[in-house]
Amino acid sequence: MLSEPRSGLLAAWGNALLAGLVSPDDAALAIVGEDAVHRVEGLPGETGPVGLTLAFGRLRSLGVTGFRVALPAPGHPLGLSGPPDFNARALDAEEAVVAFGAPYGLVPEVREAGPDGDLHVEVVWRCLPVREAPPADVPSLGEAERELAEALRDATAVLSRLDVAGSGPVAEAAVDAYRARTERGREVLAPGYPPRAVRVLELAQRVGLLISVAYENGHGGAVSASEIAARQEALRPVERVARRAQVAAYNAYVEERERDR
Repeated sequence: MLSEPRSGLLAAWGNALLAGLVSPDDAALAIVGEDAVHRVEGLPGETGPVGLTLAFGRLRSLGVTGFRVALPAPGHPLGLSGPPDFNARALDAEEAVVAFGAPYGLVPEVREAGPDGDLHVEVVWRCLPVREAPPADVPSLGEAERELAEALRDATAVLSRLDVAGSGPVAEAAVDAYRARTERGREVLAPGYPPRAVRVLELAQRVGLLISVAYENGHGGAVSASEIAARQEALRPVERVARRAQVAAYNAYVEERERDR
């Protein structure tokens, strides 16, 4: 959870592009990041895969006026609205982008190529029809902020009681990654997002840091099966809350536009 999902970057910078706040080239550069290339396949009116800049233009011509994010997990179709085929693909990828204004969605297929030490990542966004309906289980920004604060407090208390390790090279690496992210965190959501959305996403990243350290830093003091189970029980709802908050932050641009109509 420390690295932001590709769907979040595509939605955020796609929204900024549709609003006329960034250029197509700048939006594509921000979305691709360290990947080698992103293409979109299955767009109506296109016979093959196309680049991001052409894809955004095509989606705009089809009526798309904004993008939402879905971050589903087994038993939790967060941000999805159907149909079953799109939901299944999104669940397999653990993320998707759902267009607003026209019934289309994008699911990333990530491919790695090249020898060890010189891998490059190619992403194909599969364009599929979606059902025009409210997204599942997405909170408002205010709800997400309150839930995150409560989840962070409760999880910290439980993990402290279980003496989960919070030091060592893995924990230090996680902290360094979080600090690097927060130094440029306000770039993640792209221009045009309300300050509260930035704040909620940053808090979700802090919660993600806690989860990463707890999961990746060994069993810590939770050495018995019951203690390990208790830690997992403590983290499961926190992960769910953090994902809900991420989606609420990325979707804030569209939600704000809907309120202003």
